[in-house]
This record gives sequence, structure tokens and C-alpha cells, in this order.
Amino acid sequence: MGEHHHAPPLAVARTQAEHAIGRKIALASMSVGVFLSALKIIVGWKAGSTALVSDGLEAAGDVLLSGIVYAGLWLASKPPDYEHPYGHGRYETLSGLAVGSVLLVAGIGIFWHGFKTLGERASVELFALYPILAAVVLKSGLAATKFRIGRKIRSSAVEADGWHDVTDLLSTFIAFVAIGLTVFEPQRFAMADRVGAMVIGMVICFLAVRVVRRSVAYLVDVMPDPEQLDQIRRVALSVPGTLGIEKCYARRTGLKYYVDLHLEVDPEMTVRQSHEIATQVRFAVTDSLHWVADVLVHVEPAPPAPQAARKAAS
Repeated sequence: MGEHHHAPPLAVARTQAEHAIGRKIALASMSVGVFLSALKIIVGWKAGSTALVSDGLEAAGDVLLSGIVYAGLWLASKPPDYEHPYGHGRYETLSGLAVGSVLLVAGIGIFWHGFKTLGERASVELFALYPILAAVVLKSGLAATKFRIGRKIRSSAVEADGWHDVTDLLSTFIAFVAIGLTVFEPQRFAMADRVGAMVIGMVICFLAVRVVRRSVAYLVDVMPDPEQLDQIRRVALSVPGTLGIEKCYARRTGLKYYVDLHLEVDPEMTVRQSHEIATQVRFAVTDSLHWVADVLVHVEPAPPAPQAARKAAS
């Protein structure tokens, strides 16, 4: 027996609100990305800095990647339909995977460009450092906001975009050091600007692999943390009439988890009574745990054992 219809209204409202927050963050990131990208590329070109131009191209990727995140969150916010009874949440995970993939390609390209120009001596102007200072202030605020919001709404795409901002900060710091060495010690560190571009490429590749691995884990239905499963069990067992939990599985779709719960009840009760308990369990879990979208409750007859013993064993 199973109890599973449309997601509870409270869960739907929460999900829509969380998607809206994520989209606002993506739009803000796109605006900042346009400004910083143009500033770094123009100043880097005029100042003769390969590292700053590379950092600017990486910033240009921010606009594209934030657009991908925005599109993923918009698609994920669409309500379930006949062809997608579990909703469209996987689009959000796919957008996180796309962010990581584009980061990886960008990192390889930036590294290769720095490597090809490694033998060229660089002459960089001091004003190349100014866009970097502006980027540190803006990106620090964006990254902190995305991590906070991403954890709150459990969005892999928003968190992936936050890690992208971290790569910006790391690459910006590397560019700062490389440009500073080239500007103040041009004879000793003539190659520093090119080496800085190569290091930026490697850092981007490393963080891209991390983002891709996390998104893939969600796509292949990796189970949540044991703590989260324990929370589901505790809430379910708090409903009167539940005697135990035989099985508890969960898979992530977008920002939320969908739970399969095998609930043990008194084998002598009627179908109507067991159905009522299953409904209460379903709503108790979705109301108590905001990261759960819905629960499919399978009712099982409890084996002959005292209720207390059954709950303790679970």
C-alpha cells in the first residue's frame, strides 16, 4: 500500500519561494559579472597583463554561468505535470553540472594560453591592480551570500556558483601577486604574469572537478547523510500508531529530497486506519523537514513484537 499524491501545499510554497531567491542571486551575479569582466579585460589589455585578461575572461564566464544557474532554477520551479510527476528539480542539478563543465573548459583554456606565451617578457602597468581591488570587494560579498543562500535552500547550482566566485577570488589573488611582481620587479619576475595565468587555470580546473563530482552524485541518487535519514525516522515514529520503520530511502531531485518510507503498523487495524496513519506521517515529515518535498509511505504489517522494542530497534 502506498500514500503519495501531489506534494503538500506548504512544501510547494517553500520550494517556489526558494527558487525565487536563487534566481535573484543569479541575476545579481550576472550584473556584477558584466561589470567586472569588462573592467578587467579592458584594463588588462591596456596595461599589458595576460593574467588580468585571463582573470577577465574567467569573469566573463560568470555571466554565462549565472545565466545557466538562473535558467536551471527557473525550469526547476515549474510544478509537477503528467510527464514529470516528481517535478522539474533535476534541471537545477543539471545547471550545476553545466557550471562545473564550463569552468573546466575555461580553466584548461586559460592554462594553455599562459603556457603558450610563457617565453614572452611582460611589461605591465601599475593601474592593472585597480580592477583587482574592486573584484575582491564585490566577489567576497557575492560568494558569502551564495553559500549562505545555497545552504539554506539546498541548491547545488547556487553553491556551485558560489564556488565559482571562490575561484574568482583565488584567481584574482594570484593575478594580484603576478601583476605586482611584474610591475615592481620586472627584471627578476618578467615571467610572473604568464605563470600567474597558468596557475589561475589550474585552480579553476581543480574546483571545476569538485563541482562536477557533487552534481553527478545528485544525478545518480546518492543517499543523504545518515543524520538526515535519522531525522526522517524520528519524525515518522513520533506519529501515534507507527510501530517501526522497515526501510527508509531518499533521493534528491533539485532542491529537495523525495522519500520512500516503509512504515510498520498494527497488522490487525483496518485499511482505512493504516491509510490515515500513513497520511499523518507524510505530512509530519514534510512539515517538519523543509528539505523533504514529499514522502511515499508503504504500510507494512509489524511483526509480533512489543511496540517499544520495535521503535528502539529502528
